[in-house]
Amino acid sequence: MHTPSHITEKAVEVAKAQKADSVVSIGGGSTIGLGKAISIRTGLPHICIPTTYAGSEMTPILGETAEGRKTTRSDPNILPGTVIYDVDLTLTLPPAMSATSGVNAIAHAVEALYARNTNPVTCLLAQEGIRTLAIALPEIMEEPSAQPARSKALYGAWLCGTFLGNVGIALHHKLCHSLGGSFNLPHAETHTIVLPHALSYNAPKAVEPMMRLAEALSDSNGDAIRGLNLLLTRLKVKRGLKDFGMREEDIDKATEIAFSNPYWNPREIEKGPLRELIRRCWAGEEARADL
Repeated sequence: MHTPSHITEKAVEVAKAQKADSVVSIGGGSTIGLGKAISIRTGLPHICIPTTYAGSEMTPILGETAEGRKTTRSDPNILPGTVIYDVDLTLTLPPAMSATSGVNAIAHAVEALYARNTNPVTCLLAQEGIRTLAIALPEIMEEPSAQPARSKALYGAWLCGTFLGNVGIALHHKLCHSLGGSFNLPHAETHTIVLPHALSYNAPKAVEPMMRLAEALSDSNGDAIRGLNLLLTRLKVKRGLKDFGMREEDIDKATEIAFSNPYWNPREIEKGPLRELIRRCWAGEEARADL
């Protein structure tokens, strides 16, 4: 869950009581999100020192949760003013968390490939970000203290994070926001589970973006969904939302929430296929292009 509003309110009170002159966020996406929430409410300058690969430090987007619903907003003033990357601070990040935060970043770049306002430069940079993380993350799983792999992952996260505020987002992010905010599911893990299934849904209407994605994923053999399934297998991540507390009876509620006020998407949102997509995410099935 990103930035619960009641936590933000308490943090703002502390900042004012201490007469703080700046906000420094050291940590992952949730920590940086809290820093953004404090900064936008107080006008304090925000300095980020990321220790994961989510890429939140490079986005002007803030996700906040209140009363079981997650909402997002974008504002240039939300973008942190200073970002410091120090690879040494990532060396002890557990491999499992490294994997899911990295896939979270990949998701930003994937949706940039088929965003309504994408462009050729964005697509080239998105491919580079995806390719870099797809190489670095398995290396980190093999050798967690490998500094070159960690450096590559930070570079990939930086690239992927830049897209989230510059192009639109679609079905994947809508699902993750709905599921995470409504069912208290962990952010990066939810992104990791949903991404291949959202891709399988959009594949028929995103042929060229899927080709670009396949080029960025080794061993894809021209099939982006296959390439992503293989990457997640190599990263040994959990594939089912049920592993994180979502119940089977929540599938219908999740479908209704995700179906309401949908984001723009390359394929029209249809309730039946959407429910099946969410069911597969809940069950932990591999993605397949038959939705």
